[in-house]
Amino acid sequence: MLRAAYADTFRSFLGQSDDAILGALVRSSDFAVEDTQRSAWLFEIAHLRELIPGLAARHGEGSVYFEYAIPRMGRRIDVLVLVGGVLFVLEYKVGEARFHAHAMDQVMDYALDLKHFHETSHHAVIAPILIATQAKVVAPAHVSASKDDRVLNPITANADGLAGAIEAVLAAFPDEMIFTAAWETGRYQPTPTIVEAATALYAGHNVQELSRSDAGAINLAQTSRRLEQIIAECRAQKRKAICFVTGVPGAGKTLVGLNIATRHIDPDSALYSVFLSGNGPLVKILHEALARDRVAQGKLNGERTKKGKAKSEVKAFIQNVHHFRDEGLKDSEHPPAEHVALFDEAQRAWDLTQTANFMRQKKGIAGFNQSEPAFLISCMDRHPDWAVIVCLVGGGQEINTGEAGIGGWIEAIRDQYTGWDVFASPHLHEREYQAVELLQQMAVSRRVHCHRELHLSVSMRSFRAESVSAWVKAALDGDIDSAKELYDGFKTRYPIVLTRSFTDAKEWVRAQARGSERYGLVVSSQAQRLKPYAIDVRSPIDPVHWFLNEKGDVRSSYYLEDVATEFHVQGLELDWSCVAWDADFRRGSDGWQHFSFRGDRWQKIHQAHKQRFQLNAYRVLLTRARQGMAIVVPEGDRRDPTRSPKFYDETYSYLRDVGLSVL
Repeated sequence: MLRAAYADTFRSFLGQSDDAILGALVRSSDFAVEDTQRSAWLFEIAHLRELIPGLAARHGEGSVYFEYAIPRMGRRIDVLVLVGGVLFVLEYKVGEARFHAHAMDQVMDYALDLKHFHETSHHAVIAPILIATQAKVVAPAHVSASKDDRVLNPITANADGLAGAIEAVLAAFPDEMIFTAAWETGRYQPTPTIVEAATALYAGHNVQELSRSDAGAINLAQTSRRLEQIIAECRAQKRKAICFVTGVPGAGKTLVGLNIATRHIDPDSALYSVFLSGNGPLVKILHEALARDRVAQGKLNGERTKKGKAKSEVKAFIQNVHHFRDEGLKDSEHPPAEHVALFDEAQRAWDLTQTANFMRQKKGIAGFNQSEPAFLISCMDRHPDWAVIVCLVGGGQEINTGEAGIGGWIEAIRDQYTGWDVFASPHLHEREYQAVELLQQMAVSRRVHCHRELHLSVSMRSFRAESVSAWVKAALDGDIDSAKELYDGFKTRYPIVLTRSFTDAKEWVRAQARGSERYGLVVSSQAQRLKPYAIDVRSPIDPVHWFLNEKGDVRSSYYLEDVATEFHVQGLELDWSCVAWDADFRRGSDGWQHFSFRGDRWQKIHQAHKQRFQLNAYRVLLTRARQGMAIVVPEGDRRDPTRSPKFYDETYSYLRDVGLSVL
């Protein structure tokens, strides 16, 4: 698939009229083309007409690509030029006299996107160049790279200096070769963040554009198609069904749910769907991100879209599950407007005790006798004809008291809603989902149907190393040999460094990130004794600012000041993370030990379910980074009995023993 609005060889480009090229660009635009955009395109065309003859004479035939699509980011590269075996990413700022930091990040992001996700660009030299056309004469291009992946640091040039910048790169890499025809047929295999994916889907992109297409994994599109098929059959046959989609951390379960929801956001449609999550930070972040993008896209289209209106539209199909529940309580007879409900992180729904306590304390309802899964199913069961519930399930992800796990849903179906069918991933039988016995009981009634497409086996979050989730599991299980073997297999692609210094860890993380790659400091919510390092988990953050705001905002994750806990980051991701490890979860001679800080001392946690929550909290923290992380186990302080070095030393030694590189 050729992703450019206009693409041609140098020779053919020079032979085309401006009108022909401009027409192709206008036809490909998703928005009405403003005069400023038309003028910018004409400038770029004229500028390259002057530049290309000299390049062709010195380096032979090349190719030029205008408006090259990057669907993961919902953006387009102004111009790609392939010449002399090098890919040049050109970002034009027509009429601009300064090289703004955000524009530098923008052109670097484009280059990194090609490097990571475009199959035939993986090994190419990629040179991002920012062109501020009216900038004063700048120094000759400095050709350098911050890493050994052949992506150069951004180069700046004014209109007159672009030719010199390109020549400097070609002189530095004289022996490169790219076969244009093969490069153009390369597959684009993106692994977007959940915010990027939601934004792209809401803007009309297909999930096929946002997912991998290699044979090594069940593809998001396949999972979505299977769910669409089940939904269509239930509608046609007037049946009710619950589906369980499982997957490793970061595999794209949430993305599957958002794909279904964004395809059916019309309230007048029989397939009207709602995406529900009990993850408050995730919901707030998605609301804000989609509203910001809708406003920005409106500006590009010459429209004035109010952010409040945009956010209200988003809230209609992405809802906090508790708001959905409250509506079901207000009107106990009528079914909800939606026939399809997609529950993200369904394992976190409350059990009977937690639900009853909440109803008594917060709603004034005494004697409430349903778990949250049972009540939510009852709301959908009010439909007289058909309904489908999709539960997006993460194994080993329960991190809070009163979470029912997946068993709460299956028990409700088994005992109260015997007319519902169950469609499940075969992996739901695995121990970590705690549903084996329940599924065996239901199998007798032949109501359980297994489909392999309902499991996502490969992490998209850690696109550099798909074994990161397995490494985290082995490390937390105490399986040193497996953890070492797994880490040896991916450490060059996905670095994990170990240190005892927060200063060193922060410097390392900052040095790794390029463009707008996001990094941040994450910590267990029970990490009460990191205050001497200016880390206070009791100081609340605004997850919207932390995850969405830019580098210059002190509230953003980039500042590495405000910390996010497992409750803030579950379901979300960073490119690079700094994981702070306190004495709440420490290594001992008999394995992991669990502590909670009460008053002025650490107290051992004995309850098995609370130990599991704490283990899962660290599982969440260790699986947030897409590209690598620094783990900080502080040295402690002999003068402070709550931070004794012995609380930390064995943890540090254990992580070093599983093969991590010491910073």
